[in-house]
Amino acid sequence: MHLKSLFGAFFMGLLCLAWQPLFASETVITVQTARKGAPIAPTMYGLFYEDINFAADGGMYAELVKNRSFEYTPNALSGWKVMGRAELMADGPFERNPHYLRLQGMGHSEMWTGLQNEGFFGMGLRASADYRFSVWARVPQGKPQMLKVQLVQPSTMAEHQQLAEVKVVVDSPEWKQYEAVIRSPREVEKAELRIFLADEKGSAWTGETCDVEHISLFPVDTWRGHRNGLRKDIVQALYDMRPGVFRFPGGCIVEGTTLDNRYQWKHSVGPVENRKINKNRWMDCFPYRCFPDYFQSYGMGFYELFLLSEELGAEPLPVMNVGMACQYQNWEREEAHAPATEQALDPYIQDCLDLIEFANGDSTTQWGKLRAQMGHPEPFCLKYIAVGNEQWGRFYFERLKFFVERIRKAYPDIRIVGSSGPGPDGKDFEDGWKEMTELKADLVDEHFYRPVDWFLNNMYRYDNYDRKGPKVFAGEYACHDHGKKYNHAGASIYEAAFMTTLERNADIVEMATYAPMLAHVEGWQWRPDLIWFDNLRIARSCSYHVQAMYAQNKGTHVLPCSQSEIAPKRKDGIFSSAVLDETDDSFIVKVINTTNEPQPVLLKLEGTKRVGKVTTLALDCSQYEGENTLDNPNAIVPQENYLTAQGNTVRHTLGAKCFVVYRIAKSDKK
Repeated sequence: MHLKSLFGAFFMGLLCLAWQPLFASETVITVQTARKGAPIAPTMYGLFYEDINFAADGGMYAELVKNRSFEYTPNALSGWKVMGRAELMADGPFERNPHYLRLQGMGHSEMWTGLQNEGFFGMGLRASADYRFSVWARVPQGKPQMLKVQLVQPSTMAEHQQLAEVKVVVDSPEWKQYEAVIRSPREVEKAELRIFLADEKGSAWTGETCDVEHISLFPVDTWRGHRNGLRKDIVQALYDMRPGVFRFPGGCIVEGTTLDNRYQWKHSVGPVENRKINKNRWMDCFPYRCFPDYFQSYGMGFYELFLLSEELGAEPLPVMNVGMACQYQNWEREEAHAPATEQALDPYIQDCLDLIEFANGDSTTQWGKLRAQMGHPEPFCLKYIAVGNEQWGRFYFERLKFFVERIRKAYPDIRIVGSSGPGPDGKDFEDGWKEMTELKADLVDEHFYRPVDWFLNNMYRYDNYDRKGPKVFAGEYACHDHGKKYNHAGASIYEAAFMTTLERNADIVEMATYAPMLAHVEGWQWRPDLIWFDNLRIARSCSYHVQAMYAQNKGTHVLPCSQSEIAPKRKDGIFSSAVLDETDDSFIVKVINTTNEPQPVLLKLEGTKRVGKVTTLALDCSQYEGENTLDNPNAIVPQENYLTAQGNTVRHTLGAKCFVVYRIAKSDKK
């Protein structure tokens, strides 16, 4: 080798050595632990419930009988198969649900009268679990009759379809509720409920009549043992997340396709047998995913939703109709909405005022008395109310002003949430914010169901928001790939990164809720979703774990957090935020690596000389299209580990597509 070539090779070697630390350098994340910033609202991370994807009947609401009061239209017997002599009647004991079934015996030992309910995609039964059967019934002629109540498995290859049976004797000519508990001997995913009419001895010989109404079957083991209760495993998953706010009951069902089928909270309270059934607006909204038997029984009504908020430890946030049907389905049709006058809107405004009284009034008030009669004498302490779901433009603004004036006058302490429309940018969005500011709304509800690149371009979204106007409520959001609108780990990691801008800007962002919350695997119309379920199982998505990791590590105050290598906006990189948690005297740093390579990071906690125990919670989303399923619900779950700090620094290498929460104890903590 010539001397010149040798010198050149030596020089290039030095150059490579000089560049090596740059490529292998750590991202230094500096947290100013002594500079306590804005307080983080207790409502910061929460849940949004809407009855979409069979989230209520057939989902979180534990009732197993479909169409229990024979009120589905146009087919009042939807969900039922009848045999023998059965006649639909319409003069029953419940004003809002007048239909019932009149059963008359065949008068023959080999011919039965009866009925059978298919449930919601079948009925899921658990082994050795008890189920409470109930029915309102009477014997018009006064002669006692027997109902043979069976849990059956129609698809079985065994000799007998029957799994278990109880006998109920109906002995009164007046309407009366009868109950019995029946135990399932084994687990069955798709069982059904079968009822035979018999004489007192259990024979089919009877020629007498028995009327039946509001036929119900609940697991005895519901969430916290409530009668008319909720499915325990689903609510447990919500509780585990530790949400700070619970928004309900929608969403687009608040509006309805027409005002006639909007959600009306007054139909959802009082005795469950007399709650008026409603066509779910998602029934036929998407012709390519249509469910013609999708109704709302209102069994899980506003009382149950307020109670659930309380038991979750979350602030309730009811959403009320603003006198408008769904704009998406009606566009510029003025006639689809209530006229924009205070007189025409008065019933809708009064619904808001009465709801506040229902939640907060004492038992001497009309609606507070009803709440007390339903089992909750103490107020629910409602602080927020949203008026309008996803409305925009003059139709919304002209109507909302009357609501704001009346609510402010009657309840000045209630915080009002307005809407910025269906999208996160553009003229309608800008007009919405301008109008909400002028109306002095307390919060503005923003919605964004967007692909990955939108989230990447909005990682700093709230850094420059106006601090003088209303607060932000990120009320509905989820990330998806282009053409791949389903749950997978890759989309979840971008949600985690985006949530750093929520946390860093807690002085302007007061609450955020992922949406939708629930989806039945056989009844979904919208995805991605937080939790998937079938009749017996649930799967917490990667997005669920992202939300839970934030909510469980919310902290109390923002801490300034900076990076030595801040990822260029619009590109994959490292994203971070930091908080102080005064409840256990610790620092919490959240770091997300959205790149496809492992990334070393150095956490520097300035303002303290030494730190104590370091706990990490890591969600590995490197299986970009991987996800938790019902068959493998724990494929991708957070893993807890521990690190050793060096003075006030922590070194760690983040895996590719990884979200890590560092909980760092102060060294002087006892």
